[in-house]
Amino acid sequence: MQAIVVEEERLAWRERPSPGPLGRDEVRLRVAWAGMNRADIMQRAGRYPPPPGASGILGLEVSGTITEVGPDVERYRLGDQVCALLSGGGYAEEVVTPAQQVLPLPQGLGLRDAAALPEVFATAWLNLFMEGALRPGDRVLLHAGASGVGTAAIQLCKAFDHPCFVTVGSDDKLEACLALGAASGWNRHQGSFIDAVKAWGGADMILDPVGASYLADNQQVLNVDGRLVMIGLMGGQRAELDLGRLLMKRQRLIGSTLRAKSPQAKGMILDALHTHVWPRLGRGEIRPIVDRSWPIDQADAAMAYLQSDASIGKVLLAVSGEG
Repeated sequence: MQAIVVEEERLAWRERPSPGPLGRDEVRLRVAWAGMNRADIMQRAGRYPPPPGASGILGLEVSGTITEVGPDVERYRLGDQVCALLSGGGYAEEVVTPAQQVLPLPQGLGLRDAAALPEVFATAWLNLFMEGALRPGDRVLLHAGASGVGTAAIQLCKAFDHPCFVTVGSDDKLEACLALGAASGWNRHQGSFIDAVKAWGGADMILDPVGASYLADNQQVLNVDGRLVMIGLMGGQRAELDLGRLLMKRQRLIGSTLRAKSPQAKGMILDALHTHVWPRLGRGEIRPIVDRSWPIDQADAAMAYLQSDASIGKVLLAVSGEG
């Protein structure tokens, strides 16, 4: 098969061995589209190695067609069009993955749009509703609101009646987030978000991919019994934590990653998406946000664009490009 390899600091489309024989509960997919994520940028730079046993090829989400099923797989058949959450290997013509990490396409969506769903909606659902334990009426602060995860989280907050405040990097991104359903927001180039979020009513839960550089400000706007869920370190790994504020306001700091979770744990998240989110996608209440796409052999250009921080929503790679 053909796959992307990191070759002399560039992404090249080269011949690679196909994934090996299927396990009893696995499926093989012919990849149509692959989603690009910031985790791929980190892995390429050597800062986010794949979990033990996972493919070293980049790519954490795909859509495609099932071409082989293991003997214990009952839910899927040859020819089914699906999307999948992966531990790696998505920038390739074929992937093998546990069937628990696969979902059918939402009604009315094709393969291209479906490739924009698994990683971002699983991340948003996990961290808003499972780790962040949102309760009725809770107010949410979303950093990087125009990112793939951010645009998914905005729509989930709106669908489940949680007002959300976003921080973004431009006025255009802020306008896009408000159009998706954010209640309010802040362009980070205008300074600290503290006063704006406090005036809005503070946050009961914060979803933060930034990390160290936002920690102090996050603590200031987090309400009593608030939860700060850390999902990334774009702003650094080390910062001072105000333990007095943490204690007096009963704040909770939660670290969360999706990639290294077991197939069983990922399956639970995807089952929740299938129950609570897939019907809303089918009705058009929630939609995948795709900024733009590139052919797979232009993955370098696509990743440079993602790194430029210009995108709103997902960047996709066309592998076969069908659907």
